[in-house]
Amino acid sequence: MEGEDEVSLREQHFHSQVRESTICFLLFAVLYIISYFIITRYKRKSDEQEDEDAIVNRISLFLSTFTLAVSAGAVLLLPFSIISNEILLCFPQNYYIQWLNGSLIHGLWNLASLFSNLCLFVLMPFAFFFLESEGFAGLKKGIRARILETLVMLILLALLILGIVWVASALIDNDAASMESLYDLWEFYLPYLYSCISLMGCLLLLLCTPVGLSRMFTVMGQLLVKPTILEDLDEQIYIITLEEEALQRRINGLSSTVEYNVMELEQELENVRTLKTKLERRKKASAWERNLVYPAVMVLLLIETSISVLLVACNILCLLVDETAMPKGTRGPGIGNASLSTFGFVGAALEIILIFYLMVSSVVGFYSLRFFGNFTPKKDDTTMTKIIGNCVSILVLSSALPVMSRTLGITRFDLLGDFGRFNWLGNFYIVLSYNLLFAIVTTLCLIRKFTSAVREELFKALGLHKLQSSNTSRDSDTTKPSANGHQKTL
Repeated sequence: MEGEDEVSLREQHFHSQVRESTICFLLFAVLYIISYFIITRYKRKSDEQEDEDAIVNRISLFLSTFTLAVSAGAVLLLPFSIISNEILLCFPQNYYIQWLNGSLIHGLWNLASLFSNLCLFVLMPFAFFFLESEGFAGLKKGIRARILETLVMLILLALLILGIVWVASALIDNDAASMESLYDLWEFYLPYLYSCISLMGCLLLLLCTPVGLSRMFTVMGQLLVKPTILEDLDEQIYIITLEEEALQRRINGLSSTVEYNVMELEQELENVRTLKTKLERRKKASAWERNLVYPAVMVLLLIETSISVLLVACNILCLLVDETAMPKGTRGPGIGNASLSTFGFVGAALEIILIFYLMVSSVVGFYSLRFFGNFTPKKDDTTMTKIIGNCVSILVLSSALPVMSRTLGITRFDLLGDFGRFNWLGNFYIVLSYNLLFAIVTTLCLIRKFTSAVREELFKALGLHKLQSSNTSRDSDTTKPSANGHQKTL
């Protein structure tokens, strides 16, 4: 009887492993297909040749798609875990959700950590160096020569990163035990390196998310139709139409020798046509869309932002009085045993909405920063190099999202797998400083956003706007295009 029981347990374990592997494969396949369509939408069509470069671009495209799918999986990881915990609490004995268990959740967290490391340290550097490689001098040109050069560059990059980590470890923790632990590549070195990358990703989120939270109001205002209060759209469209016709006549009357004048007028004509399209869209919009949707969305964004700041403020108070509020504190009751939110399923749904809202805001803030403005992808006009850079940036942000959400107290779900092994999560001063900086910077960005109109009116009343406009015109005159297309400095 004991032998039969052991065989049945083995069979159940085998079937559960097969079921979990199938679920993970299907989820990743869906994410991969969606990521492929997203990348091909932005990829430059001129990169599609039928030669050696086409093979290199195709391989880089597949690796970038894989990385973007892993990023999407990292974003969905925490919301999927939270909703799974609530479903298991509501239907503990339901036969149709037996596949949704703690083993599957832990497996997804481990796979997300493994694939994030693989993409960040192997696949994306390989795709970049492979795309830029030409083969060593003296060797026969081809795919093999480019692969050889790429592998050599990867080895040199690995040695460089190893040296940097050794130096950082010696400066931070000059201990013989910690130095010897770096010899353990799999158990310590890679998790330590990924912990550093996660810390940099959280710092990047700390920079991007407050900017994105204030920028979301502008973005949604551009996407939605604003209410027409004391505005005559017909008159504005008529004026814009006359301006468009005047610019078209000026372009037709200019000679082709003055190229920079024609280019400036064409750009101005394009801007006028864009404004005309927006005005026509506002005119065609229904009264419900103009007067109800826009205010409702703005109020919803304000509520979500306020709740996020309030949760961070409450988490700061909890950190000061309760040690279990630390991200690397005591472990919870486990998946499916107790609700992690005070308000049950409603609180869990609110946490999921806030997590997605923070991710979208961080992406918007990332592309709003001047330093990363050139990274913004354009439809059908994005090179593979820029696509690789965008995929790496999104991967860093998405991998740090669960850590940031737990650090800020947006959710109480414990970080599983390697995500909960980061050493800096147990440092009280780092976690408290992170929460304080997030609350202060977000509040300042929102104040700056909502008081911009008041500041502009004050500048106009004090006459400071004239000084600002003169400085702007002086800067524009400094870099004036010449007739041959180059910029002429005065």
